[in-house]
Amino acid sequence: MNINAHKIHVSGIPVEVVRKNIKNLHLAVYPPAGRVRIAVPNRIDDEAVRLAVVSKLSWIRKRQAKFKAQDRQAQREYVSGEAHFVAGKRYRMRLVPHEGKAQVRLVNKATIHLLASADSSREKREATLMQWYRQRLKDEIPELISHWEPVIGVKVAAFGVKKMRTKWGSCNISAKRIWLNVELAKKPSRCLEYIVVHEMVHLLERHHNARFVALMDQFLPQWRSYRSELNKYPLAHEDWEY
Repeated sequence: MNINAHKIHVSGIPVEVVRKNIKNLHLAVYPPAGRVRIAVPNRIDDEAVRLAVVSKLSWIRKRQAKFKAQDRQAQREYVSGEAHFVAGKRYRMRLVPHEGKAQVRLVNKATIHLLASADSSREKREATLMQWYRQRLKDEIPELISHWEPVIGVKVAAFGVKKMRTKWGSCNISAKRIWLNVELAKKPSRCLEYIVVHEMVHLLERHHNARFVALMDQFLPQWRSYRSELNKYPLAHEDWEY
């Protein structure tokens, strides 16, 4: 797919314009600072893009204000005393000196131990916790997929877990593969289930159109509640270079 990208300014707002071989315009506002991106068909010129953005200025500014106001965790150091979330619950971390392979353990309902060498770097401790989060999701997701495949009437060929900057999940329709954001390990299990169902429904409907919404209503009537809950949780600290 040929892609051409450049920036324009509309009412003082920088807008990234990406031209693709697509049929319709797709406007998005991304966290944490409210970056605006619009994907448009190759045939549409910048003046038409400006008009489209102007028609959505109120919505854009509301989204940007929402991101600005949303709580955001300070950068984690992965040391004793810090708070970390697991499946929607808050745990106090204790860094435990350990000479073997670094590992993570949930000790009780309030404490999480990070076992690592005394001279381990912040980056090493972060990588250890992220790998533990990934494995938790990899253990939980197969059961969710197996449950929802006969309900939705689709088959997922494969799934993966990775760090994603702007999405909770994605779906490669042709490969029937779904990807889940590792940050979901910090959220309640019902939020993870909502994202799994969302991506699986994309195997029936590619776009976020009326049919997609109707299918979500059919399979998971409470999905809006889960989406709202997911978006209320504090954003992780990120450098957000994109």
